[in-house]
Amino acid sequence: MLFMVEMTVRIPHSADPQAVDKLKADEKAFSQQLQREGKWRHLWRVVGQYANVSIFDVKDNDELHTLLTSLPLYPYMEMKVTPLAQHGSAIAQN
Repeated sequence: MLFMVEMTVRIPHSADPQAVDKLKADEKAFSQQLQREGKWRHLWRVVGQYANVSIFDVKDNDELHTLLTSLPLYPYMEMKVTPLAQHGSAIAQN
């Protein structure tokens, strides 16, 4: 199943900078692992924001939920999840 996930990160200014750097490094490693596995198909930065739009290809809602809540930055994220379906006029198939 394909899902579009819009993520906005809001880390408090009072957070320890070293802890934040560690979270960001862990997030990058985990996201790249999921990309190599084919579960995180697209990752796009939203210009001018600490945000992204991503496309996930997972088995079901539960797998997506488990994956998203496992992200190291999850406690600081606001997310909007949209299930996707193939469009009848699309030339390319997912």
